[in-house]
Amino acid sequence: MTTRRVLIFAPTIIILVLLQSYFWVPTYDQQTRGNPERLHRYIAASIGDASLLNPILSADTASSQIESMVFEGLIDRDEDLRFRGRLATSWKVNEEAYFYVNESANIPELGKAGAEEIVNLIKEAKQEGPLSDPGLKASLELIEEISIVPSKEFAVTEHVRDPKNEKKEDEVKIRIKAPQRLKLTLSRVDQDLFRNLAKLLGNNYFAAFRGDKYLSTEPQVDKKRLASFARELVPATEHNPILVFHLRPNVRFHDGHVFDAHDVRFTFEAIMNPKNLSPRIADYEPVKAVEVIDPLTVRIIYKRLYSPALGTWGMGILPEHLLNDQALREEAIRLGKDPNSFSMRNSSFNRSPVGCGPFVFCAWKSDQYINLERFDDYWEGPPNYDSYMFRIIPDLLTQEMEFYAGTIDNYGVQPHQVKRLKTDPRFQSFSGTSFGYTYIGYNMRRKPFDDPKVRRALGMAIDVDKIIDYVLYGQGEPITGPFVKQTDYYSQNIQPLPYDPQGALKLLDEAGWRRNKEGWLEKGGKRLQFTLITNSGNDLRKAILAIAQDAWKQIGIDVSTDLLEWSVFLQERVDKADFDALILGWSMGIEPDLYQIWHSSQTHPHQLNFVGFKNGEADDLIIKIRQEYDHDTQVRYSHRLHDIIARDQPYTFLYVSKWTAILDKRIVIKKVDEAGNVHYKKIKPTKTGNYSFYFNKWIKLREAPSFELDG
Repeated sequence: MTTRRVLIFAPTIIILVLLQSYFWVPTYDQQTRGNPERLHRYIAASIGDASLLNPILSADTASSQIESMVFEGLIDRDEDLRFRGRLATSWKVNEEAYFYVNESANIPELGKAGAEEIVNLIKEAKQEGPLSDPGLKASLELIEEISIVPSKEFAVTEHVRDPKNEKKEDEVKIRIKAPQRLKLTLSRVDQDLFRNLAKLLGNNYFAAFRGDKYLSTEPQVDKKRLASFARELVPATEHNPILVFHLRPNVRFHDGHVFDAHDVRFTFEAIMNPKNLSPRIADYEPVKAVEVIDPLTVRIIYKRLYSPALGTWGMGILPEHLLNDQALREEAIRLGKDPNSFSMRNSSFNRSPVGCGPFVFCAWKSDQYINLERFDDYWEGPPNYDSYMFRIIPDLLTQEMEFYAGTIDNYGVQPHQVKRLKTDPRFQSFSGTSFGYTYIGYNMRRKPFDDPKVRRALGMAIDVDKIIDYVLYGQGEPITGPFVKQTDYYSQNIQPLPYDPQGALKLLDEAGWRRNKEGWLEKGGKRLQFTLITNSGNDLRKAILAIAQDAWKQIGIDVSTDLLEWSVFLQERVDKADFDALILGWSMGIEPDLYQIWHSSQTHPHQLNFVGFKNGEADDLIIKIRQEYDHDTQVRYSHRLHDIIARDQPYTFLYVSKWTAILDKRIVIKKVDEAGNVHYKKIKPTKTGNYSFYFNKWIKLREAPSFELDG
């Protein structure tokens, strides 16, 4: 499991009389009788097609589902949610920390001191034995090595925006004469290091360091700007967490090319390349450098504390030899396009990807199917299934009928079917609460959504309980904020918005919106009207669309609706923030890092804060959460962030759904022991409800097992 955030197709509802035409579909027995290969082919179904098959560029579940088969990351999580190695066999986490010598500070019992005296002071304190302060003792014990970094002079050029003209940038040349610096090598990350060392060096030793006195600029800048440059170029202290991954030898990409550390570095660089417009930049921006130590060792240095660091390396690794600058240039020339503007987003690789995962990409026929074949040289051993087909079947009734006939192998049970199918003896059933939520998002760049009173009123006008009861058939729960509800990062103290149309009208009145003679709300002679959109092929969202439209019209808001084909909806409206309001869902990871979705820096095209939410305190909390290593403190910050977002209502948070999936009982886990004996086991979900965790070991038997499966 990775921490990727992806846009999801919510489960949908169809209330129709079952048609007799489904008998036209050949049964599973008929398929296997004439074609025994069907036993070895797994066929999945989706209501929507993938957008593109490149893990650093896509942000939807259909693409992610295929990418998880084709690509492999350095690590993932096992069934108990512990990190385990994939392309990496092992890893080590430690830290290098730095601080500048504060030449004007008085150290207790030492006075002003140079670098060598401070080194001796720290070494002596480390060797003294028991200390009265346990925090200082703990930090000193983690220090493995201390060294002095000589003073140095260097120059940089910064471009700053002209305050009188935002489109104009001024060039500022900065010369730095930095003093000596101490480097501390620690056995693990210590976020409290400098707080504890201040007890030894003096409470104000780090806080009183004046980096600006070591800077000179041309032209001269004001003190505020100079202080800003100093914090960036001559920071008093610096945490540099380090990850060292040891990679698995003899792993090959599907084209036979050997995977190594250069591919890891290339994947990072491709994410950070602004030409590629990767929505993953926020996860990797804290990385200072990715160093190739040797073909099977990669060293990743971070600019600052970043607690989700390890989990981000579950990202699928790209093949450098197929996507580097030379390869893209050659492809551009071959296609008759400008090599200078041609980027990875333009590459045909995204329609015919090459990874080193368990399945090899074979074919993609848009809006029909994506076909994968087993990779016989997969490092963990080839999957049991020979092939995997991903069929696009927008109509859920068709999906259901094809599942019964055996032409697809799994089916996401719709809410109104749960009671009937969950206990059907023909199937094995899996269920749980989703790691994510469904919401209505408002484009806060546009009026009237820039007013929090309007956004709150819109939420209060919608009866969420009605949606859960009548659209979800009770298969959902209200949600109030952006964290996964099953985690302790989610604040249970925040109550859902009340369903209160009269209260909504009162808030709108306070915002200046009043009913005209026709009953419509207007302000300054303009009617309160907008368009609510979502993707087609999703009857649940279509039902919410109608409920929201009706609820808002009841209080005098003129709302039109529109259903758009998924790729158009995503690429033309969401990615370009060209909408008033939309219905969408997020599928989340268990980590509390919300930077991609909620930080104010992530509001640009192809980024995930497409509603344009900007809040200074929220930004500070988001940064604190991703730099905090103490769980309880993370929880406290998360609850405060939850409170801010729930108060501002950039989304109307609707619900977290419960899901149920069914498989034919003939699908089991097949394992072969060292002696060659075959064992069949029941499929069991992980702690997160992931029942396909052992998919590579699945196999479908011709007949349902008549024997007792291993537990």
